[in-house]
Amino acid sequence: MDIDHAAALTRLTRYFETLTRQSVGNLGEFYVPNVYLKTPLHEVRSAAEVAGLLTRLFERVEVPHIEITATLLQHNQALLVWNLHFHTKRWLDDEQVIHGASHLRLAVDGRVAYQRDYWDATEDIYVKLPVFGRLLRWLRHRLFR
Repeated sequence: MDIDHAAALTRLTRYFETLTRQSVGNLGEFYVPNVYLKTPLHEVRSAAEVAGLLTRLFERVEVPHIEITATLLQHNQALLVWNLHFHTKRWLDDEQVIHGASHLRLAVDGRVAYQRDYWDATEDIYVKLPVFGRLLRWLRHRLFR
């Protein structure tokens, strides 16, 4: 049976764009049980661990929303370009945005078997923190100017 990877990718992007705390429970429809996921901050090897990361996201930030801005698909590999919009619960009042991209490999059934997320943790998170951000900005100025 040939899987329609374009249809699978469309379903996945809709899932991400409408993700809620409750829909994290449906992750198994979109990820194989032994999925490998690596981000700048985490590395996990199961759908249960991915669900745990997403659950913690909903616990730590307010109103997280993923906006998919572009998709590319070649055979069973895809690239998603995205923005994660959210509000922090502690440090910053304004909406925050993490700009990133995800390289995906889809399994024969269309679910995600591999995901590697690329985004700049320093620029999108650390430099915005009150004390740590000031130190990073000073270091960047000293090292690269």
